[in-house]
Amino acid sequence: TGGRPLRGTVRINGAKNACLPLMACALLTDQPVTLRNVPNLSDIRNMQRLLDSLGCSLSQDGDALTMHAAAQSKIVAHYDIVRTMRAGSCVLGPLLASRGKAKVSMPGGCAIGDRPVDLHLRGLEALGATITLDAGYIVAEAPQGGRLKGANIFLGGPNGSTALGTANVMSAAVLAEGTTVIECAACEPEIEDVGRLLIAMGAKITGLGSPRITIEGVESLHGTPTEGHTVLPDRIEAGTYLMAAAITHGDVTLENFPTDTLGAALDRVRESGVTIESV
Repeated sequence: TGGRPLRGTVRINGAKNACLPLMACALLTDQPVTLRNVPNLSDIRNMQRLLDSLGCSLSQDGDALTMHAAAQSKIVAHYDIVRTMRAGSCVLGPLLASRGKAKVSMPGGCAIGDRPVDLHLRGLEALGATITLDAGYIVAEAPQGGRLKGANIFLGGPNGSTALGTANVMSAAVLAEGTTVIECAACEPEIEDVGRLLIAMGAKITGLGSPRITIEGVESLHGTPTEGHTVLPDRIEAGTYLMAAAITHGDVTLENFPTDTLGAALDRVRESGVTIESV
């Protein structure tokens, strides 16, 4: 039933599309990693289940989530959990880099046809990994000696760059020996956020937000600082509320609004006659 202007105040949650690969980064260290502004979503809870099955202990206090991958021997991401979320494959790169081997279910199990993670696998192979398929599972193994090797990697495909593929390859390359350059890297703000967390954990990364990301490999990463890492606000959620307020002639205050990731949307909404104020 229309004709009702929206009024009130809403706080924008953390971005799910950043939080899932951010959570996977906890597998890269045996020290605690804390994320703040974690949204309360089923995909987040499923990723918690997946990390728990991979040896992570987890504790939550409000929107703060602490993950500690003290057990470093588990390498299998089982189908019954991975199938519940498209982003389950983002544990592939971190597991391979930190544990030398990963066995991750395809999101669709033994699906026949084009694999949606082809670009992920191409990037990991360029770092020296051996990739095989085994009954619906991707099996990735690091070279003899257990450490990946830096490489120049092109991640473009028929549909452009891949966000999760960039996160996977970048997460693997931070522990590789030497320099990795990712060409046609995803430029999304969520991938920038993953890079910022990795840098806070001791990685050496430049070029975030551009189509060329350069990673200087390090031998190990540490946990997050005491205050943790704050997940950036969800631009899809923020944009949805923005448009809903505009089209109903509403008066809405959006807290934790990601102004720097919605410049184009804000410009067009202002151009259409909507008053927007930053307070």
